[in-house]
Amino acid sequence: MLINTTYLNKCVQTLEQAYNLLKSSKEGSINYEMYRSACIKEFEIILEQSGKLLKKTLKPYFHTSKEVDKLYFKDIFRQASLHSIISDEEAERWLEYRDNRNLTVHDYGSAFAEDTLKLFPDFIKDARLLISAIEYQNNAQS
Repeated sequence: MLINTTYLNKCVQTLEQAYNLLKSSKEGSINYEMYRSACIKEFEIILEQSGKLLKKTLKPYFHTSKEVDKLYFKDIFRQASLHSIISDEEAERWLEYRDNRNLTVHDYGSAFAEDTLKLFPDFIKDARLLISAIEYQNNAQS
């Protein structure tokens, strides 16, 4: 089964564009607030999509789809690392991103959002690497 990464790729492009516009906006302006909100939203969507697509990527490595469906976010990325789909370092960073996202849900204040923004350059790189890894698995299965 080929896994479609189009939506995830579009989300990464949207995050990258919003982040670039945020950096060129004056802090405290309406544009800054709008781009920051867009960045946080895309960050959350990318995390969720990444887990869903990686779960689909893992299905050939398990006896049944039900086994994969039982995996939690952290387990998905650990299994992807165990099966050399992503590196150990990448898996650890994804777990840190997820932990950061969990904090965002509980504290959506501007100070926390500003801390989250610092993650975006590496997060964007990791998201692109993940898309490449999924597409590589697609090609390996074809």
